[in-house]
Amino acid sequence: MSSRAYSTDPKAKDPPPPSPEHLPLPEASAEAIDFLSSLQPEELQMLFFSETLDMISDTGEPQGELTIEVERGKYKDEAGAMSFCPFVHAFSRGFLDKILYGNSVLGYLSWHLEAREQHSHEFIKFLILPLERKISLLKQNDQLAMTRSIKEGEEVKTGVTFFPWHSIKGFISEAANLVLLRVMAWRRMVPSNARFLALDTEGNLCHSTYQALGFQTIQVGHQQAEVFIVEQTVHSEKGIPMSCQYYLLPDGHLAKRIQVGSPGCCLITKMPVMREEDEIEPRPVFEKKPLVWEEDMELYSKFLDRKEELRLGHTSYLRQHPEAQALISDFLLFLLLRQPEDVVTFAAEFFGPYASQCPPIPALRSSHRPSPFRRLYLELDPSFWED
Repeated sequence: MSSRAYSTDPKAKDPPPPSPEHLPLPEASAEAIDFLSSLQPEELQMLFFSETLDMISDTGEPQGELTIEVERGKYKDEAGAMSFCPFVHAFSRGFLDKILYGNSVLGYLSWHLEAREQHSHEFIKFLILPLERKISLLKQNDQLAMTRSIKEGEEVKTGVTFFPWHSIKGFISEAANLVLLRVMAWRRMVPSNARFLALDTEGNLCHSTYQALGFQTIQVGHQQAEVFIVEQTVHSEKGIPMSCQYYLLPDGHLAKRIQVGSPGCCLITKMPVMREEDEIEPRPVFEKKPLVWEEDMELYSKFLDRKEELRLGHTSYLRQHPEAQALISDFLLFLLLRQPEDVVTFAAEFFGPYASQCPPIPALRSSHRPSPFRRLYLELDPSFWED
């Protein structure tokens, strides 16, 4: 159930009392909830664009302009975490019987079109009693807070309503409605038997339904375009139902909007650039080819340069350390004189005394000198001493 808190402004008058506590809140149907759950970020991002429609009277005279923008925005939640989400900004301004009126909606949504935060402002500049209505929605932990303010002349009515979050599953705000219509146009279908939740003009929670009225060809500028017609109806619990018809192009652009029972409509005058789903091309496959680097002039030149660099470095090192060449010459001389069967052991015995950790050589050495690899053999095979 919802609960309300009202302003203590002495100039403000309390709105009508809330409905009795025993009356349950309306609920969305399973079809509506399933449809919202099927939405994917990749699909919604295809619907991020802006559009402008002209507001035209029933006699064809221009009366104003309607602009709708859906884009990727950043939102910081109540915990301070920043995340990307759909951001909607809609603005209209025009004249009705020479009376200025306007409406603006700014809303942040989740990727399943749940209301995170929304601010709407509507005004009609009547000569005697100008009317101004403001509604703010804000998700707070496990509830949705609605702050509603109505100013008629100098009289102000304010109130706050809290809806438990679990009770508004399937709720479609004004901002979410603009995105949901684009989804229906993109999919070219309306979920059957789907009853969503919405707010009526008095701020009461009620049912909202969508009905597909079929396809129609209309004139857009100098071109003809096929549109998908969707009618939305907000079923107020106390007032009469409010219906609006939307003529949608295949990519989600709004071509025409008609408020049932109101004179005039909103219409695009120029065909927009149609958006198409990106086709993911398969990754190219490159065949392996043998690299004959000798035939590559650049690689071969680098090879020769590196070879010469190493030769000069080796020559310079041997020039600075003549003892290295003398040591190797002595080893080869003894090797050719002795011609041992085990060259590795002979080399180890020859170079062993040069090791810094080698024990001193005894003055009298046995003719059966131990192999320098005896310790290694012992570690690998303890039975070495038994042989």
